[in-house]
Amino acid sequence: VQLQASGGGLVQAGGSLRLSCAASGRTFRTYVMSWFRQAPGKDREFVAAITWTGGSTNYADSVKGRFTISRDNTKNTVHLQMNSLKIEDTAVYYCTVRTRLGSASDYRLKWDSAYDYWGQGTQVTVSS
Repeated sequence: VQLQASGGGLVQAGGSLRLSCAASGRTFRTYVMSWFRQAPGKDREFVAAITWTGGSTNYADSVKGRFTISRDNTKNTVHLQMNSLKIEDTAVYYCTVRTRLGSASDYRLKWDSAYDYWGQGTQVTVSS
């Protein structure tokens, strides 16, 4: 599976950005797709996840109510709509996919070792 993230950029605090991640390859096994982020000097952290059907989502507490994850399976694409951006949202954002078989609750997994393939990352910078 190959993942290509796009949509990052520079935005003022309070603004919005929409990230996209296109998956290719053995996508028939795509199950949970997620976004993580890594700020300078910090560990990579979970942001949001969505199941194959899109029926279940999970968010980090820090982005709840501001970010929305969605997916379009006809295009093998996952999106992250980010509203009310804060300076602390500045980070490189990575999309990732879990292709191994698991359980219906896998979308709740928040550690990066639970995921199998990663995109190259897209920079999001929020300025004051």
